[in-house]
Amino acid sequence: MHRCAEKGNLPAKQINEQVVVLNTEVVHIDTLWPLIFYGAAVVLVVGAMLGGSYLLGQAGRKKGEPFESGIVPVGSSQLHYAVPFYLIAIFFVIFDLEAIFLFAWAIAFRESGWAGYIEMLIFIGVLVAALVYLWRIGALDWRTERQKRQESSIIRK
Repeated sequence: MHRCAEKGNLPAKQINEQVVVLNTEVVHIDTLWPLIFYGAAVVLVVGAMLGGSYLLGQAGRKKGEPFESGIVPVGSSQLHYAVPFYLIAIFFVIFDLEAIFLFAWAIAFRESGWAGYIEMLIFIGVLVAALVYLWRIGALDWRTERQKRQESSIIRK
């Protein structure tokens, strides 16, 4: 066995006739100061941004007063969209990420080997299953109930 392991200073493992000494060094607080300083700086910057926006916010702005362009606002700025628009936006984000992963996989195709190929097949399979599920439950169908009834009555005739 290794000299240090025999003295009881460090634990050791015997692997294929080679001695591997495990590192049991304790991390001292002196080595963590940069990380602590960085964390404190992040909290300070975020707090300054939030506090500044609260103090300099729209407290003095009145409704109906011209904003930056000088045009007096008319109506509400809150637009209401139908739920299918939100669903399509969410589906786009989900399936758009698929393209990003596929592109990254295509770049590293040779390096990833068969394991990467099988992982990507599983990934694509899960996404195809999700798409089929969404299609089967009608999440991709934009027609209203009235349009569905009209279509079914036309098909029956």
